[in-house]
Amino acid sequence: MTYNVNTLYICSVKYDTSTMSIETDIKQTKFKNPYQRVAINLLYTTSWLSSSQACLLKPYDLTPQQYNVLRILRGQHPKPVRVNDIIERMLDKMSNASRLVDKLLLKGYVRRTECSSDRRAVDVVITDEGLTILSELDKMQETWENQLKGLSEAEADLLSDLLDRLRGASATVESSCPSTQSV
Repeated sequence: MTYNVNTLYICSVKYDTSTMSIETDIKQTKFKNPYQRVAINLLYTTSWLSSSQACLLKPYDLTPQQYNVLRILRGQHPKPVRVNDIIERMLDKMSNASRLVDKLLLKGYVRRTECSSDRRAVDVVITDEGLTILSELDKMQETWENQLKGLSEAEADLLSDLLDRLRGASATVESSCPSTQSV
């Protein structure tokens, strides 16, 4: 499938990106301030990217979280990885890595072994079948990433740097999660 800068296909649905704006997409004309607009735009765009990647992975019966685990394991191959180390590297920090590994084990994409240095820990290794499925997905992932080519490489680098800066600035602010303690 080929892409041009103003057309995007997600799960065989065609989007004309030349007219896309957060205002148009969510049918909201005003925001309280630019920070509210960027926050909503980030949430909306994250959902859009996640949905398109889930669609890419669906024929392989993989979730984006399972795909993330396989890529982590491939990065360490042939060395085994402990489940706790997988958790640290996950993109979705709310994922249950043990459950994800169990599902990948059933599919034959990973192998679990007892850790030689700590009998309480479990090592996970990607199998040849897991490496094969990732090799197939690499080609599709490259095509999937073409949807980002509406940005130049310099713009993509700038956006990535700005997102890093945003997360860095947020890390210095005290967490705003409401307390679960009763008042």
